[in-house]
Amino acid sequence: MANPIRKLVDNSKKQLKKLNHIADQVESYADQMAAMSDDELQAKTPQFKQIIADALVDVKGQDKQNKVLTKTLDELLPEAFAVAREGAKRVLGLYPFHVQIMGSAALHDGNLAEMRTGEGKTLTATMTVYLNALSGRGVHVVTVNDYLSARDAEQMGQLYNWLGLSVGVNVGDSPADEKRAAYDADITYSTNFNIGFDYLRDNMVRRADERVMQKGLNFALIDEADSILIDTARTPLIISGPGSGVSQLYARADRFVKTLQSEEDYKIDEEAKTTMLTNEGIHKGEIFFNLDNLYDAGDTALTHHIDQALRANLNYINDKDYVVQNGEVKLIDQSTGRISEGTRLSDGLHQAIEAKEGVDIQEENKSMAQITYQNLFRMYKKLSGMTGTAKTEEEELREIYNMEVVTIPTNRPIKRVDYADLLYPSIRAKYNAVVKMIQELHAKGQPILIGTGSVESSELLSKILMAQNVPHNVLNAKNNAKEAEIIANAGQRGAVTVATNMAGRGTDIKLGPGVADLGGLVVIATERHESRRIDNQLRGRAGRQGDAGFSQFFLSLEDDLMIRFGADRIRVLWERMNLDEEETVIKNRLITRSVESAQKRVEGNNYDTRKNVLQYDDVVREQRELIYHQRDVVIDEKESLEWVLMPMVERTINRVVDAQTKSKKATDWHLDQIITFANNALIREGDVTIEQLQDLSRDDIKLQLLNLTKVNYKAKQGQLYDPDQMLEFEKVVVLRAVDQHWTDHIDSLDRLRQGVGLRGYGQLNPLIEYQNEAFTNFNKMIVDVEYDATRTFMKAEIRQNLNA
Repeated sequence: MANPIRKLVDNSKKQLKKLNHIADQVESYADQMAAMSDDELQAKTPQFKQIIADALVDVKGQDKQNKVLTKTLDELLPEAFAVAREGAKRVLGLYPFHVQIMGSAALHDGNLAEMRTGEGKTLTATMTVYLNALSGRGVHVVTVNDYLSARDAEQMGQLYNWLGLSVGVNVGDSPADEKRAAYDADITYSTNFNIGFDYLRDNMVRRADERVMQKGLNFALIDEADSILIDTARTPLIISGPGSGVSQLYARADRFVKTLQSEEDYKIDEEAKTTMLTNEGIHKGEIFFNLDNLYDAGDTALTHHIDQALRANLNYINDKDYVVQNGEVKLIDQSTGRISEGTRLSDGLHQAIEAKEGVDIQEENKSMAQITYQNLFRMYKKLSGMTGTAKTEEEELREIYNMEVVTIPTNRPIKRVDYADLLYPSIRAKYNAVVKMIQELHAKGQPILIGTGSVESSELLSKILMAQNVPHNVLNAKNNAKEAEIIANAGQRGAVTVATNMAGRGTDIKLGPGVADLGGLVVIATERHESRRIDNQLRGRAGRQGDAGFSQFFLSLEDDLMIRFGADRIRVLWERMNLDEEETVIKNRLITRSVESAQKRVEGNNYDTRKNVLQYDDVVREQRELIYHQRDVVIDEKESLEWVLMPMVERTINRVVDAQTKSKKATDWHLDQIITFANNALIREGDVTIEQLQDLSRDDIKLQLLNLTKVNYKAKQGQLYDPDQMLEFEKVVVLRAVDQHWTDHIDSLDRLRQGVGLRGYGQLNPLIEYQNEAFTNFNKMIVDVEYDATRTFMKAEIRQNLNA
């Protein structure tokens, strides 16, 4: 039987051998490129573009064009990479290493290049970006925040502009014309957040010139790909509109929850991060709300608000899960430690937290459009990414995005030492040990980066260091505007930097003069994150490009991760051995392995959550793509929408007539209802009578109504002398009907998804139930759209001064 581990290793070797060969080919052009003048090197760009254009001449069909383009770009790769490489040397003063060429080749193949921190991922990407931008179809370089987008566009844009390519930057609050210009460039720098919402908004416009993403989704190269494709993928992107106001139950449920006592009235499940009322808590709720039965079928809204109030008060912690700024509750991204601007928790949970914190409660919104990051990025014709850590999520990246993780060798051997975790019995003992190490290292001038798990932890450690007169900087969600400045100085002699998980991700910490002789940068972590990748990212801040340094993680039995997974067993052992609470520390690789085992369990849970989100969104995906495609067809029509509207009218007539003529006896048909429908939705009152329909067959009735409708349609055409006005009128009618019912459908599915899980208690599969109802509701929505479009168009009074 074949050994699967050996097979993976062999495949990895084959990949690296192939990439090594490509890098050799690129380097073989080095002397030739170096001998060229600037003008000759710059002239290569139009030459490459012409080769691509010639290859695509007379190639019909999107699939065939994509295949020919891929083949042509592959053939151009060695020379084009060499041009970009030489250009980087002349413009940026940077010359990509052999391993960086390998990394760029992996990116061009649509894979994820795993490159250690400090290996120059930004420069690595330039060669792939340049090659793929030559087609003119657009390359999106995706970063985790607007600062990095602007920084990379400014730095690398010098190279692209020098080589004759245009560069745009798309930031969140840009006006539509600026976004349009950014997306129209050969290369666009943006964040995943901005691209996702721009895509959704583009599919809500009423006019073609209102779209900002005119080129569509061609090629995305994602920086910090694990953060974007995995960590943020648990939450779908949702565009919301005004809802039905603020319920008074938020404040009442919050007041009730604040009266409860731990253990007596509720129990917290640390592992599942949920809280449930005990029998005593339920009894108190019935007294508080003056009810006989708290879980009566008529009080489901109240119990929902109580459940959310429990989660808000007991599972969501201020300065850890969110911060309160300027009277607003703002969420903290747990993978980066940054504020997630514009993001709100759904299902009333955000309002429950607002009630908890005593700030203004914003009304619940109605979902109008939504998409998951998984389905957004799977829409690109080609997708690639780079990060320092991805191997632990290799299976998910392959299964969801069809991307292989390719580990690129480092340019220089890694010297950083990663010590075994230190475990203490209490948080106090742990912090005492952390501060002692910081003082010892700071005394000799060695720079230190301390990673903490939350804003609260970073501020606690900062207070302790201030009390010990240790000068330091703090980097967390409350002051992330200073991130670049703080990180730029974190490697200087004597620097002490306290940071949350953001820790300057996407930026290099370069060692100051003399620091290498002191042992390099030291990374200290005050706890383990629930994801091994985040821990590895933190470790990777030290030891860049062969620098010296070491990392040390400090844990305690009172840490969240330890409480959720196995701290009780270790504590029992501690007490049996009668170990001293303050002085004793366990330093053993077994502890590290145990913690990593716990992390794998959490990662598995998180993967299940992301997969669950995707499975539900996949149900909507086909519906969304169909609706968005039909909207595009309507918006882009240049002559007439008669071919769209009249079939809608005919299907609507057929449905109504079939519904009113079900009986086999014609005498039992509801002809009066058909006349009412015709008068209300198709024609002028009196144009058809019951007497005219009495002796007709079912099909003849349909034909009679359709012919009268066609006469009405032609009459409307005659009322408008300008065909463009007629077309605009048709577009407005169809799009208004589609948009109204589609947003109602999306909102109903959102509410269905929130409640369908309860059907599992009835031995039903919630996903199957959701699929069935989503399909039924979608078909009903189509019927409603066609009826409304028919009625609005046929009964509208047209005037010459019509405005779309």
